[in-house]
Amino acid sequence: MTGDDAIWASLPVPAFLIDAEDRVQAVNSAAEGFLNASRKSVEGAPVWDLLAVDVPIEEAFARARADGTPLFVNDIDVGCGSRAPLQCALQIAPVLGRPGVMMMLVSPRELAGRMTQSHSVRSAAQSAIGMAEMLAHEIKNPLAGITGAAQLLSMNLGSQDLELTDLIVAESRRIVKLLEQVEQFGNLSAPDFRPVNVHDVLDRARRSALLGFGAHMTIIEDYDPSLPLAWGDPDQLLQVILNLLKNASEAADPKGGTIRLHTFFEHSFRLRRHDGAGQDLPLQIEVIDDGPGLPEHIRDDVFDPFVSGRENGTGLGLALVSKIVSDHGGWVSVTSVPGRTVFRLSLPRVPRDCQQEEAA
Repeated sequence: MTGDDAIWASLPVPAFLIDAEDRVQAVNSAAEGFLNASRKSVEGAPVWDLLAVDVPIEEAFARARADGTPLFVNDIDVGCGSRAPLQCALQIAPVLGRPGVMMMLVSPRELAGRMTQSHSVRSAAQSAIGMAEMLAHEIKNPLAGITGAAQLLSMNLGSQDLELTDLIVAESRRIVKLLEQVEQFGNLSAPDFRPVNVHDVLDRARRSALLGFGAHMTIIEDYDPSLPLAWGDPDQLLQVILNLLKNASEAADPKGGTIRLHTFFEHSFRLRRHDGAGQDLPLQIEVIDDGPGLPEHIRDDVFDPFVSGRENGTGLGLALVSKIVSDHGGWVSVTSVPGRTVFRLSLPRVPRDCQQEEAA
């Protein structure tokens, strides 16, 4: 077995090689298990006869082949034979050096990497909003009293006892700061949509980071100069990028690290929502760092409120990112291994009717 064959056989998700006529050229072992069929019985068969997909994907597939670009389709039901449909993500890409041949990976939801979904984001947001109201009313006022009492006591105490009152004051202020962040999460207003140059947003975030929390970092710009305008709220998108930059900066070695801001256009990226509606999200922004990566035990839950990999982290920064991107109709995902963590934002472009109004 060659090195390439070993890699192909070792892929943990079903993988298909599809020729220019949409017939299966090869499948890996995981695909045989997914189809419940042998390699010999499926090779040469039309792929869309083997896989029952609940969306009309053939046109987008053909366009991706013609343009030589990848295609990502998320949250679709894929069935085969007598198997009940599974919610899957499809990752499709042209094979270099083999004209017309495409590789398709089918990732069932239970095997796919965690990506933000609108219904879970709404649930998390609603929980955080309710928690914010409860915490604000029930805890902040008593904490102010505790802080004031500790400060009064400290006026008549010796140095040893002062350490205790100073600890009370410091911890009370830390809790108040946490509550304020929770309130910020809960009280975020709806986006004020307008055309947005994402490179302007990224540049503002980069300059702000280098003057503050990211002063020890090197931030590299890797932009697609032809990227069209996004449709969103520039201030909220700035907050998203700042949170991601801060997250990367705090996770890096104190001596510094490198963050790359990468933008590109992916015309085939289309999100299918749970209500059946589709949304084109062609504008891609990646925040890539060379830090230690996300701890494995939280990797699948990083967008949930109060999940943090840092000892004193609040776990609200990425939850806020998730909520803002969801409110924009966008998508956020993360892949992370030691030495490379990539947060990817997928955003809509300016709607055509708004483009016509701008032109007029």
